[in-house]
Amino acid sequence: MADRKTVTITDNASGERVECDVIEGTHGRPVIDIRSLPSTLGCFTYDPGFASTASCSSTITYIDGQEGVLLYRGYPIEQLAERSNFLEICYLLLYGELPTRAQWDAFNAQIRRHTMVHEGIRRFIAGYQHDAHPMGMLVGIVGALSTFYHDTLDISDPKHRELAAIRMIAKLPSIAADCYKYSIGQPFMYPINSLGYVENFLQMMFAVRAEPYLPSPVARRALELMMILHADHEQNASTSTVRLAGSSGANPYACVAAGIATLWGPAHGGANEAVIDMLRAIRDPAEIPKYVERAKDKDDPYRLMGFGHRVYKNFDPRATLIRQACHDLLQDLDAGNQPLFEIALRLEEIALGDDYFIERNLYPNVDFYSGIILSALGIPLNMFTVIFALARTVGWVSQWMELVNDAEQRIGRPQQRYVGAARRDYTEMKDRG
Repeated sequence: MADRKTVTITDNASGERVECDVIEGTHGRPVIDIRSLPSTLGCFTYDPGFASTASCSSTITYIDGQEGVLLYRGYPIEQLAERSNFLEICYLLLYGELPTRAQWDAFNAQIRRHTMVHEGIRRFIAGYQHDAHPMGMLVGIVGALSTFYHDTLDISDPKHRELAAIRMIAKLPSIAADCYKYSIGQPFMYPINSLGYVENFLQMMFAVRAEPYLPSPVARRALELMMILHADHEQNASTSTVRLAGSSGANPYACVAAGIATLWGPAHGGANEAVIDMLRAIRDPAEIPKYVERAKDKDDPYRLMGFGHRVYKNFDPRATLIRQACHDLLQDLDAGNQPLFEIALRLEEIALGDDYFIERNLYPNVDFYSGIILSALGIPLNMFTVIFALARTVGWVSQWMELVNDAEQRIGRPQQRYVGAARRDYTEMKDRG
């Protein structure tokens, strides 16, 4: 083809050369197809953490970190956050298009039909230690779902795949709320399907059987926006884990459980918890200047949490969207004068106005605001990552479904650079000195 683009890689020792195709995507940087390197040059590429390697082709999410762009199925996150809702985002991520009215009604009905959890799962929960971490419970419970629905685990059957996706999206709020209720010794609450998805979750979290509970519209909006912004985020650690597990043919519940386990790592899903830990450590607004100066001192390892982002180099579009919802919630709860939130607002003011932070693009990111929102809603710290997992489940299961349908997918098998001992012979114990 005349318009074919290639990169030539030459082995200087042998003079062998190989042409690798340069493949363009819809957006973003092109990729170099290196699959022929082992057979032609006898070598692999070396990329710790896979930060420079595209492991798949995907149509779901696109990020441009330099320009602050996040697209779900081509739609800008700004438009979706303003005009859509979380359940519609779920449909979009799963099926690739926004639903028609008939499709929306059918999808909504499916989700509502599957919000209840098997009573056996609640007996399963009761087997955990009373102070078990909710993320540990969530990993086990989601993995165990496969034992309750083993008759629909044929991943080659599109209907089975779709049903598994619907079940996880529908049941995760109930399971997450049950983990919380168990940890505080309160009775489980059942879903009320006349409520919206987010309202239903909040009532299962905070209602008690003795009296009704209905969250304020401002609280519901803040949590729903946070969930929309966390629904998917390209090939991050947990999503890549879901795909890697899925490449082996594992069932979707096991794959999502693997994603939850990866998200539990503090370097991935624990960022908003770290924000609250930081605010609590500062304790007093009067102490803020001292901590800011420590953060500026290059010889001090102390860092302010929730500022800047590894992917978004200039600004985090999600933070821009969630900031106002955070402020609205604090105002609605009249919480701005509480020390924790006063510290947060003062730090935000400094970061948005101080040259040190501006020059280094250390802006408040989505974790900064989501941590404040979850804390203001009364959600305990050990549930923060559970809420993240609840929002991300649709992204994980959409990525898993895409993987299963990908004709190029193979079982994941990264290579390595071996740096251990050279080959050596076994010696008898008596001869080992």
